Order: sequence, then C-alpha cells, then structure tokens
Amino acid sequence: MSGDGDRWFLLNATPDVHHQIAAEPALHPGPGTRETPLSGVLLTDAELDHTIGLLVMREGSAYTVFGTAAVLAMLAEEFPVRRLLRDYADVTWREAVLGAPMALDDTLTATAFAAGTKHPRYAVSQRHDSGSVVGYRLEDARTGVTAVYAPALAHWDDAVQAELEKADCVIVDGTFWRDTEMIHTGSGRRRGSEMGHLAIDGPGGSAERLAMLPARYKIYTHINNTNPILDDSSPELRRLAELGILIGRAGLRVEL
Repeated sequence: MSGDGDRWFLLNATPDVHHQIAAEPALHPGPGTRETPLSGVLLTDAELDHTIGLLVMREGSAYTVFGTAAVLAMLAEEFPVRRLLRDYADVTWREAVLGAPMALDDTLTATAFAAGTKHPRYAVSQRHDSGSVVGYRLEDARTGVTAVYAPALAHWDDAVQAELEKADCVIVDGTFWRDTEMIHTGSGRRRGSEMGHLAIDGPGGSAERLAMLPARYKIYTHINNTNPILDDSSPELRRLAELGILIGRAGLRVEL
C-alpha cells in the first residue's frame, strides 16, 4: 500500500515476499544500489507466515517494522527475529499502540485495533494477550478514504463492526469456509475458531455481515487451500459473488 505512490508499505511479510516484490514493478529496487521504495512493514501478529519474510528482506535498505508491544516482544524472545536481523539490516522497530494513529507518510496513517488474542504455537509462555492479533485502519488524509485490513479475525464484535462500517475498502479473514473445514477435509484436527479464524459460513459467520457493510470493496484474504472459494466453479464462490464479495488473489489491485 502507498499514499503517495513513492513510499510503499507491506501488510505482513510472508515467506514468499521476494516473489511478491518481483511481481510488482512499483516495488522493484532502485534507483540507487540497494535502494528500495519499501519503507516499512505493518505486522498484524507474530505468526511465522506473517514474519518470516522479514528475514528475506535482510539485505535491503533501511525500513521500519510496526507491531504491537506483544508482537514485538514475541519477535524479540520466542522467535528472535529482531536479534537475527540486528547485524544484517537497518530496521527500526516501532510499537503500534491500539487506537493510536501512526503516520506512515505525509498523508497515510495506520491505526491498530484488536482482532483476537491467539498466540503463535511457538509462543509457549502465552504471556502476550492484548495486541497479539490486530487489524489496521488505513486512512488517507488527502483523499479522505479509509481501508481496513484484518487477515486474522477471531470474532466480529461491536468494536470490529464499528471499524468496518467506516471503511471504503474492507479486506478481512477468509481462511475457512466452515469452522470444521480442517477436520472435514482431513487436513487437521482443529476447528478454525481454535486457530483464531472466524468462518465465512455458518452461525455467526462473516459473509452475511460483510455483505451488509457500506464499503465499496469487500475482499476476503488469507484463504486456506482447503477453502472451496478457491474453486472458480464452486457454489460457495458463486454465493460470494452474489453478495458482492471479492476474493483476494495474486495481482489484485485496489485503488481508492
């Protein structure tokens, strides 16, 4: 994402971040040696799938990583990315305080809000509750538009509803179609709710609520490979299309 088209920010750093950068010309290195338009990374949690990419980015120019105190603590202790990067990259670690806007550039701000309390499985101490999982409200002062990004959503309470109702673009957790999907497909033994993900379908699911939001764009992200919405011919995908909900696929661009 970018507010001015020059400085760009990643929302989480996945293990294939180098492929993502290579696929997007606006993120290509230059013009100087080891210069990059990437200015920072906003972390929604400390899960491996969202943080391993920081190690891949170790040879770039200086950038800032934003995360809550809980997330930064896990990356300093249980998964010591901060120590591993210390001698390889010029990284500034900045705490994201819940409810406090952070200036990313001259027009763009990001505000973290609580989206769950699940810890990564490696965080055995379980000491980090508040701020373990967050979403971000992204606001552009120049255009007045707002986007919300929450790839892990354990619940849809009044506080989350209030954040989403104000957004022009909503990108939220679409990991599982049903809560028992991993069990049903033989892929695992845990429910989606045990893994910190609200199901799309079923009682209290997110699809009907998402469809009722006034946002111009409503998009599911963080989709597991067991989810039938990845099948272009599935009735589940057709249902989402009828509700006006998009699927966040590689190469999707949203301009507000």
